[in-house]
Amino acid sequence: MALAKVVVIGAGPMGLAAWIWTRIKRVGSSRKSIMQEELGYLGGGSKTLIDVLAAAIEAKGGRIHLGSSAQQVTVANDSVVGVQTKTAFFTADHVISTIPTPNISRLVPDLPEDWRARYEALKKIGICCVVFKLKRSVSPHLINLGQTDHEIPGVIEFSNLRDVGTVIVYVPYYMPITNRKFSWTDDDLIKDAFGCLVELNPDLLPEDLIDARVARLRDAQPICDVGFAAKIPPVQTGIRGLQIADTCFYYPEDRGIAESVRIGRDMARAISS
Repeated sequence: MALAKVVVIGAGPMGLAAWIWTRIKRVGSSRKSIMQEELGYLGGGSKTLIDVLAAAIEAKGGRIHLGSSAQQVTVANDSVVGVQTKTAFFTADHVISTIPTPNISRLVPDLPEDWRARYEALKKIGICCVVFKLKRSVSPHLINLGQTDHEIPGVIEFSNLRDVGTVIVYVPYYMPITNRKFSWTDDDLIKDAFGCLVELNPDLLPEDLIDARVARLRDAQPICDVGFAAKIPPVQTGIRGLQIADTCFYYPEDRGIAESVRIGRDMARAISS
């Protein structure tokens, strides 16, 4: 039997109370008893998992095309036939898309109008994440909350979770992309975020700053409003061979590697079944 051709289109991996509740629930579910916890972290972070997956794909004859952004999923007779990229056309019997759902209408112009409307109903907010490398710790806690005017949900000192040889702190600015701060320069965001760190720890000095970078994402997190579960379309679309899912489909769980693996496994199994 001939092997099916599969093209996977991927994107580069709630309120604060709900976010914290989900984390508590996840950790609590890892306990067999109040005295025994089973919770682990990948050595080397997510890159360890990605490297192993990439090696396994290539060992089985798959090919990974980096820098080949998908332009359009081509459809004929209500079935996928391939994906057009900036550099080439890839024929396919199956297409798996994990890009943010706001981009689906552009990517799959042949989607029926009712399906298009369902994807467009899934709203997202963006993020500007300021990452600091520091000489001194801000606090002994992983998540730091405080009454500040910086419009952030909290400050995360990652190096309190895992020793990385230096102090790593990140400050996430979750907001609609129409928010004025989303258009701030990197320097302005770094200045504002460092000011927040100083409010948390007045002993922090400018010379404690080793480096700082800003990462931006337009579709960082779904807005899970009332009735959100009913808005999520099926993973298998009305077009044969086309599956679509992004972080919206993790609901009621929050974003996480475990949920990515679960959804990815289900999509792969749907092809082989």
